[in-house]
Amino acid sequence: MINPEPKARGKQRPASPYRDTIALATLVRSRRKAAGLTQRALSELAGVGPRAVWDLERGKATLRMDVVNRVLAVFGKTLGAVDAPRTEEQAP
Repeated sequence: MINPEPKARGKQRPASPYRDTIALATLVRSRRKAAGLTQRALSELAGVGPRAVWDLERGKATLRMDVVNRVLAVFGKTLGAVDAPRTEEQAP
């Protein structure tokens, strides 16, 4: 996989939505496999279509939050607001 953001020298870059969707995709895929579930079985447990699980595991950034939350609920998780890391330039 190609990293879309080169490493900054001496500065911390803000978190990117791309990185967040890949982290979410990795979480769902690893939890699903650890539970011994197929994508179809997970979709049935979550009450979503198999394509939603397929898209989620591939890091699609435009999924509906309610659909993502249904899948995450199978693993006892939910989406939530968290503080984003800030650089000195972004400080108020």
